Amino acid sequence: MTATSTANSPRVGSENNAKDTVTAPLGEAWTLETLHAIAMNHIRVSLPEAARARIDASRMLVDRLAEQGDKAPNVYGVNTGFGALAETRIAADQVRALQRNLVRSHSCGVGPLLPKHVVRAMMALRAQTIAIGHSGARALIVDLLVAMLDADVCPAVPAQGSVGASGDLAPLAHLALVLIGEGEATVGEDTELLVGTEALRRAGLSPVVLAAKEGLALINGTQAILAIGALAVLRGERLTTTADLTGAMSLEALQGTSRPFDARVQAVRPHPGQEATASNLRALLAESQIAESHRDCGKVQDPYSLRCMPQVHGATRDALAWARQVLEREMISATDNPLVFADGEGGGDFISGGNFHGQPLAIALDTACIAIAELANVAERRIEQLVNPAMSSGLPPFLAPRSGLDSGYMIAQVTAAALVSENKVFCHPSSVDSIPSSAGKEDHVSMGTISARKCAQIAEHVRTVLAIEAMVAAQGLDYRKPHTPGLGVAAAHSALRERVPTLTEDRVLYPDIRACERLVDEGTLVLAAEVAIQGSLR
Repeated sequence: MTATSTANSPRVGSENNAKDTVTAPLGEAWTLETLHAIAMNHIRVSLPEAARARIDASRMLVDRLAEQGDKAPNVYGVNTGFGALAETRIAADQVRALQRNLVRSHSCGVGPLLPKHVVRAMMALRAQTIAIGHSGARALIVDLLVAMLDADVCPAVPAQGSVGASGDLAPLAHLALVLIGEGEATVGEDTELLVGTEALRRAGLSPVVLAAKEGLALINGTQAILAIGALAVLRGERLTTTADLTGAMSLEALQGTSRPFDARVQAVRPHPGQEATASNLRALLAESQIAESHRDCGKVQDPYSLRCMPQVHGATRDALAWARQVLEREMISATDNPLVFADGEGGGDFISGGNFHGQPLAIALDTACIAIAELANVAERRIEQLVNPAMSSGLPPFLAPRSGLDSGYMIAQVTAAALVSENKVFCHPSSVDSIPSSAGKEDHVSMGTISARKCAQIAEHVRTVLAIEAMVAAQGLDYRKPHTPGLGVAAAHSALRERVPTLTEDRVLYPDIRACERLVDEGTLVLAAEVAIQGSLR
């Protein structure tokens, strides 16, 4: 179970040509779209002077503490050990070694490496939290992170090993290793793993020697949870719009009715997600000849997977909207421990707290897992209707051109069912579990990084199920000719047919599924529908 690729939608891809002119200022509010654009190397990050001043002010307090040497009061992680060793005093001449040892000792990640775009998001988010001005690190740490992003130096970060408090220690330690010239990283499009110092050298950069608190400032926080989870939730939002489209394709192929999507029905149950999905469906199904062809048929109601798309897809929209709020708040949060509060007059406080704890993100992402998975749950039921002759309104069994001789899309539905079932396992919430760590000092942890990784994997599966639905529904629409579907559905159908031909006899289907996956990832089907309806889907 790993974090997987995030769909590169045209809406974000349009920023690609603006990389040299558009920047995301560190220390200011970002959206999920901002983070995605940074992760995909479409825009740069910058460090405004106001943020640099905040960084310098907090660093001044750390330097003043360090100047007191062995007479300084105990401050966690600055002149003490970590975790259960927080009461162990560290001599003044060992403070730098303490930070280096912290990064080395915490680099215990295992499993497959996180994808490059996820690690880029982690780097940007780590620079972001330092730029808020309560970490006590020097500005040169942020400068190096920004330079690494610009030069496309990407640390090798294993996906597993974090319990989501005290932050994402192991993943972030692997990231920090490269800043001190250790660990491994790639440079640019080359996939060769280089020792950290060599990766930096090839990019014209030099490693840093960590000063007091800086190792802790690099690894104490929620940036792995946030990077994986934010990109997964953004993908889930886009998949929700895709589900509206593939659902509309299925509805037309099954000769369903758009009556349940009437605005009056939504108005008397005013959930915003429900209204948004119903609005999309009305737009996609407008001017449908198929609907006119069966207007006076004897069917009274469609199955829930068709009739209740606004309620089901809409609930996903609303859950993801809440998750987005949580994630975007976290992107402007200081998640270090201790936090440094400068008073503007050279003084201030160090306060040990718990902002590193991943629980807010863990619960939001567990919710997002359920919400995104539901898109595939209901889509698979629509696929079943399309291939089941008892439910498909006259379509041939399994949409096979020659029933019996051809099996058609029989096993495409089975593949979708397998992915849906696997998602149900992933939907078990990680945040309800906790295993104490650090000799009981860290006695409650969030497991939020597991929540985030599950969410990314679920989104990957949902993408494939929706791709299968589009593929199967397109075959159903072919059988409804010469009647044409609604404008948006017709455009999506045509876009799909440019890459996947009508099934005229049994053929190997996995290339067709892959082609449809790419259509979903690229946003091609949604974009085609939007052009046809002359408006944006929500």
